[in-house]
Amino acid sequence: MSVMTTLRSRIIAWAGRMYLARTQKKGFDLSRMSFLPESVLMPLRREGLDPVGDLATVREKEPISKLPVPIAANVWLVTGYDEVKAVLGKANAFSSDFTNLVGKAGAGVEQNPGGLGFADPPVHTRLRRLLTPEFTMRRLGRLTPRIHEIVEERLDAMEAAGKNGDPVDIVHSFALPIPSLVICELLGVPYEDRDDFERLSAARFDLFSGANASFGAISESLSYFRDIVKKQRENPGDGLLGMIVKEHGDSVSDEELAGLADGVLTGGFETTASMLALGALVLLQDPKHFAALHDGDDVVDRYVEELLRYLTVVQVAFPRFAREDLEIGGVQIAAGDVVLCSLSGADRDGKLGPDMEQFDPSRNVPSHLAFGYGIHRCVGAELARMELRAAYPALVRRFPHMRLAAKPEDLAFRKLSIVYGIESLPVRLDG
Repeated sequence: MSVMTTLRSRIIAWAGRMYLARTQKKGFDLSRMSFLPESVLMPLRREGLDPVGDLATVREKEPISKLPVPIAANVWLVTGYDEVKAVLGKANAFSSDFTNLVGKAGAGVEQNPGGLGFADPPVHTRLRRLLTPEFTMRRLGRLTPRIHEIVEERLDAMEAAGKNGDPVDIVHSFALPIPSLVICELLGVPYEDRDDFERLSAARFDLFSGANASFGAISESLSYFRDIVKKQRENPGDGLLGMIVKEHGDSVSDEELAGLADGVLTGGFETTASMLALGALVLLQDPKHFAALHDGDDVVDRYVEELLRYLTVVQVAFPRFAREDLEIGGVQIAAGDVVLCSLSGADRDGKLGPDMEQFDPSRNVPSHLAFGYGIHRCVGAELARMELRAAYPALVRRFPHMRLAAKPEDLAFRKLSIVYGIESLPVRLDG
């Protein structure tokens, strides 16, 4: 057995354990936080596809409000669009560094996941420069044919599974495998059994529960990526990791590369999978939108952007820690205060236009915050758009008579989740 086959087998075994953890914990499951006031958990709750009504009430009354959290520092919830952009755009005034969590939430220095999300400049700046060239449209263009192939392969699998009129689960047959296989292609990680590899899921960043188990899972994830990086050092391929090794060599450490790979997987798998499933549900619930996307290529971009805004599956940005005393939106924030930005709340802000609680692809609004904002805006945003633009129209055109195979009220959504999603979406393909 070759070294790469052995490594692949280890990845698949780890993937199974991570997938089981995902199904048991329901993503970023915060159900153990029942002792916290409802106002603290409220930004993570939804009613179907919509943030709970209390989030809009808080936003209209106080776009920046203090949360009653039993810790020494003040914790602020930011729900207004302008206010969220102000916080996320002030990298000099707010820190995202992992060291702010050390000694809290069960985190130790050794559990730092690396990558971009928990780094400040100049470390963040240097690491992002390594990744950015690999996410330009020119570099991503090489993935376009493969993305369409993956989408068609998954549609073929759905058609085969539903040929006798049996229900097909969009989540497990379509939404999960597409981004996992695309990320695999991007990173340049080899695999043989795609059905097993699609279960590869990133360790969960549960910043609220302080569960040691989640940080342990991150450590396990990084150990496997270290092995992958080691092999790429010896024989760099044409994927993202291989390209960074070839272009930057020893100027980037194995630890940094492992953290970047884990971050790419974390940011590019669960979020896109949730978007694909929830976006399909939006289309299935309104025949007008289903037909519009079926019939016209010119509407695809508008539908994708409005789905991103309307769903905003990453509900809350990574926490920010105030470096200094400052004022945001007329509210005084002190050095050391913790600031949580509600992206889902900001993207429904009535200041952006009328009826922002409704899905309307014809609207013209400022840029949404589904990918974040500022220096920590998702580096893989364009890759996600490519996947969504390919997948949505292909799905509705292959199965023009597709309909839900369950009552909407029986669908199981995640109850408390940083990345919102649905556990299963059964459909019948023949109408």
